[in-house]
Amino acid sequence: MDVGMVRQRRLADDIVAQLETMILEGTLKAGERLPAERMLAERFGVSRPSLREAIQKLAAKGLLISRHGGGTFVAESLGSTFSDPLLHLLENNSDAQRDLLEFRHTLEGSCAYYAALRATEVDQKRLTEAFSALQDCYTREGKVTRAEEGAADAQFHLAIAEASHNAVLLHTIRGLFDLLKRNVVTNIGGMYALRDETRDMLMSQHRELYEAIMARRAVEARDVIHRHINYVQEVLAEGQQEAQRLARAQRRQERVGASQKAG
Repeated sequence: MDVGMVRQRRLADDIVAQLETMILEGTLKAGERLPAERMLAERFGVSRPSLREAIQKLAAKGLLISRHGGGTFVAESLGSTFSDPLLHLLENNSDAQRDLLEFRHTLEGSCAYYAALRATEVDQKRLTEAFSALQDCYTREGKVTRAEEGAADAQFHLAIAEASHNAVLLHTIRGLFDLLKRNVVTNIGGMYALRDETRDMLMSQHRELYEAIMARRAVEARDVIHRHINYVQEVLAEGQQEAQRLARAQRRQERVGASQKAG
């Protein structure tokens, strides 16, 4: 964790402000443990009593949690937009899954647009690592689980959100991370069964997105996201229609069978 020396007055409020900034920008993540008190005080260039006072203030705000003998952590609740029971409801409801895809159009389109404009060299390195991990999953067909592929996909989109340097977008994506990951896992399972070209199509779309961001083509990056999600919606809608046709045919068959018995 990189921190700067507290300038001017070495007061608890200065430390509070710097730690709050680190939490807001995502440098300190939900659930992350802070360095040991002595080390953190040295990095900030402050006394340990001042640091303790700052930590107490942040704990009172619900941003930090101190565990006796276990250190100080960023509050886990900061990384959750929805409760676990609500996550399960959203995950298992087809209408909610459709709503999530619609929401992803706006959310991820904006992330891609701003990432292309604002990504630093550090962001681009992280994005390249996430993209490489995703591509590795695509090339190991039959040797990688859907859960692994879904996690890699979600991590790639999270790296884009981080590169957007928009705190609201980043924390929204982080808060929805588990839901997005589960949504991807559910989607790819159905899509691979419906169309043979799906894996190649997703690989191509993610490569286009990565290259547009790296080349700082913001409008193109946003357009690629929209085309990607449109494709997912199209394939999943096709699957739902097929399921409805099968259910209709099954009901007709059952009715015919019942009529024959009655006759």
